[in-house]
Amino acid sequence: MSVVHQIEAMLFVADQPTTATQMAEVLGVDRAEVEVGLRQLGEILQHGSAIQLVQIAGGFQLSTKSQYADIVTRFLKPQKHRLSKSLMEVLAIVAYQQPITIAEIEAVRGVQSDYGLRMLLERRVIREVGRRHSPGRPVLYGTTQQFLHYFNLNELTDLPQITITRPQPALDFEAVDPVAGALEQDFS
Repeated sequence: MSVVHQIEAMLFVADQPTTATQMAEVLGVDRAEVEVGLRQLGEILQHGSAIQLVQIAGGFQLSTKSQYADIVTRFLKPQKHRLSKSLMEVLAIVAYQQPITIAEIEAVRGVQSDYGLRMLLERRVIREVGRRHSPGRPVLYGTTQQFLHYFNLNELTDLPQITITRPQPALDFEAVDPVAGALEQDFS
């Protein structure tokens, strides 16, 4: 049996992205041999197959090529699992500022966020990653592999870079030194 075919068989049945290290352990070969096999499998699938090898969420997975998305969607008839605007707000805060507590999320949003956190936990796009070493030992939240998969990211560094700008207060008046102004009036 070739390593390429063994890798293909594992990835075909895998329900989540699989790392080269995991595959090497299962096959009893070194990681370098798996990496060569992955490159060969990718080349084989690139030509003459509706399947492709993708690197996502820190591992590898087989998926259909984008040009077959319409037919796959019609066949599977998937339920839409859209996130509401408020859930996306909470998720974005967690993604960019993790690890983060619920109090910190609420401070950024200005509203209660416990419902949003519960819903995101249920959808397994965030998880508890520990506790802060501060009074009350609040829970810290971070994103999951499912989050990376949902947004088609390989790792968190693939998140789009954002720049947070804080509005500067508009000054509609001249800055006047009250003491200097009073002195000028007295000596005029």
